[in-house]
Amino acid sequence: MNSVSSPESTTESQGSRSARLSQATDALHEHLHTVVSAARPFESRERFGIWVAVQYRFQREIEPLYRLPALEQWLPELAARSRENAAVADLADLGVPVPEVEAGRLAGLTPVQALGWLFVSEGSTLGAAILFKKAQGLGLDENFGARHLAAAPEGRARHWKQFVSVVDTLDLSAEQELELQDAALSAFRRFDELLRSAYALG
Repeated sequence: MNSVSSPESTTESQGSRSARLSQATDALHEHLHTVVSAARPFESRERFGIWVAVQYRFQREIEPLYRLPALEQWLPELAARSRENAAVADLADLGVPVPEVEAGRLAGLTPVQALGWLFVSEGSTLGAAILFKKAQGLGLDENFGARHLAAAPEGRARHWKQFVSVVDTLDLSAEQELELQDAALSAFRRFDELLRSAYALG
């Protein structure tokens, strides 16, 4: 999820759908901060390599969602937002083998559910600014080892606002609203699972 970090509600209009999603996932977001702290991914390049492998696994699982035709209708540039290739390049820089990932784990999601997963991944790019600075302390940057944490060419805030504008303006039913929220929660739980497993945190 590329430095999983829930998008801050202050970046969205009060009462917007994206703000409600941020609020609904806030507890898991805070929990994940604790897990990341325990994992100590910026203690050494070796531990950071484990972090990148986790990032790759998550990004690989959600990669098909970036190419769903239904979502591309809402966000034509969606496929370019995928960070799987950046994670692969970072793994190569760090000398870490690319992990095997179960194919099709998220097959069968509705477009709204897929959007919920991507909401969490895309929102994480805001929090990645802090993690990118920590990675620089290990001698890594947007050209070596920390590509997956680097900002989009147009900047983190604009990159996020382009995505969230779609989330906020879609015409969704009450049932779809719940689908969106449940999917976002599932995304956080999945990254937590991957992180705990990789660092043997129990």
